[in-house]
Amino acid sequence: MFPSSDIPDCLYPFQPTLVCPKLSTPKHSLYLSNLDDQKFLRFSIKYLYLYKRTVPVDTLKSSLSRVLVDYYPLAGRLRPSEEDEEKLQIDCDGQGALFAEAFINLSAEEFLKLSSKPNRSWRKLLYREEGQSFLEIPPLVVQVTHLRCGAMILCTAINHCLADGLGTAQFLHAWAHMTSKPSNTALPVGPFHSRELLRPRKSPKITEQHPEFTISALSNGRITGPLVDPTNQLVVSTCFMFTPSQILQIKKQCVPSVKCTSFEALASHVWRAWVRSLGPPPSLRVKLLFSVNIRGRLRPELPEGYYGNGFVLGCAETTAKDLVGSNVRHGVERVQDAKRALDDEYVRSMIDLLEERRARPDLSATLVISQWAKLGLEDVNFGEGKPLHMGPLASEIYCLFLPVIGNPEAITVLMSVPESVADKFESCMQDFSAETEKGELENGGVKRLDVQS
Repeated sequence: MFPSSDIPDCLYPFQPTLVCPKLSTPKHSLYLSNLDDQKFLRFSIKYLYLYKRTVPVDTLKSSLSRVLVDYYPLAGRLRPSEEDEEKLQIDCDGQGALFAEAFINLSAEEFLKLSSKPNRSWRKLLYREEGQSFLEIPPLVVQVTHLRCGAMILCTAINHCLADGLGTAQFLHAWAHMTSKPSNTALPVGPFHSRELLRPRKSPKITEQHPEFTISALSNGRITGPLVDPTNQLVVSTCFMFTPSQILQIKKQCVPSVKCTSFEALASHVWRAWVRSLGPPPSLRVKLLFSVNIRGRLRPELPEGYYGNGFVLGCAETTAKDLVGSNVRHGVERVQDAKRALDDEYVRSMIDLLEERRARPDLSATLVISQWAKLGLEDVNFGEGKPLHMGPLASEIYCLFLPVIGNPEAITVLMSVPESVADKFESCMQDFSAETEKGELENGGVKRLDVQS
């Protein structure tokens, strides 16, 4: 057994190569919508897969080259728009995706024992060239790492400006399809590239309040976000797996007056546990931002195969006192209120707002949840079976809802919290009761624990 929680260094027998589309592809600049090129999305979504058996690298490169014919913008490069340097676009020029191959002195069994939560050393599993700016890094970076037992770790970094969670899952399934069924070149769902349906209106109209971009008034103290300012606080990763029966137990706190989804119930529970553990001033307004798919909420709806950013952030908001002083139903109702607001007009107003100013989400006293659990990411099969493990390469900022391999109704919650409140947070996460812990609401407020910015 490898003795350390840090994995060994990777050995690279060859220099990384660029994998280009197999056939000639359109050469043009692709417009990115205001939802695509938001400044807070200027990073790559990094996935880590562990497979029991290795797929030959030549096979993976060949199928990637074929699927990039369909997903040719991923082989291009980001650059500022000539009309507006603050806005990005994609030059579809076929330069290719970066592909690295490595070996590591580690077995699948050893990795699985370390995989209850990510650690920083996993970054070794994705090739990185130092000194490159965000715009110089290819939109798609892949590393295949061979383990000594014959297993394979596949890591991908897909630029968030080009695709959201649904879009990245769609691409990975397309690549897996091309790999496992090489004779069948027709994709189950073809990609829809144009983002013109999400252009701002000719005369921008901001008709909504958009609390996701509104800075909260922080009374008597501050909590910096999304979870905590890592420059001031030592944060630690926490990981909790919720079974279907545990999720049902949380949902029962809402019946019979409120019907809710598993996401709404679990999001409220995590939000409440997070605020309980941090103990902010009772009058502080706390927020929960969560991703909402808008593909079916627009008029007209976004076409099938749309893989660009087709989500917005729903914003639930309340006071710390009201959230902690009741059961999860209060948080569920705020989440449902936020979801109901996200109609076509709300989204169009947000797009127009982003046209007039490059607003960033308000992350003060805010928890951000990203939903990965229902994207089908755990089913990506390159022909040698479904993954033994699927998750993020690293997670130190947002709260992630992850799928559980072999249990589609279960959800793993992964997030980082200040080390000083980690034990309290764990206790709150494991408390499914409707009652607030005794002493938590004393003198009309939440027990105080300052987290200064």
